[in-house]
Amino acid sequence: MGADIRAKSAREAAEKAAREADRAEAKAWSVRMEGYGGPAQPSPTIAQCLRGGLGWLEVECNRCKARASLPLDAIRRPRDTPIWKLEASLKCRSCRKGRSAPPVRMIKLTGAREITPYRWVHPEEER
Repeated sequence: MGADIRAKSAREAAEKAAREADRAEAKAWSVRMEGYGGPAQPSPTIAQCLRGGLGWLEVECNRCKARASLPLDAIRRPRDTPIWKLEASLKCRSCRKGRSAPPVRMIKLTGAREITPYRWVHPEEER
């Protein structure tokens, strides 16, 4: 009985330490990207960011400088995908022209949405 209780508390302590380590790694990457602009490699995985409580990725368009916050739990990639591998597939919706869309750069990871969601505008409407 006593061994079960100690094992349970040790397991909980290990899980808490793993969450704190994941959060620290994601925060360090986020500070490196926001403060110095990179390098993006090495980066934490999507799962590490989510476990660490940083579930939003802030990006900025290289052309129009529009910013957006993307929820990491909605990204359709395996959870063991490093964050830097997402950059090539992220494109700006605001200044897309036909099939060409400029790439975005990753700014930082956040725990909550900091940028207002993208507002859809009909192509024929005035912006």
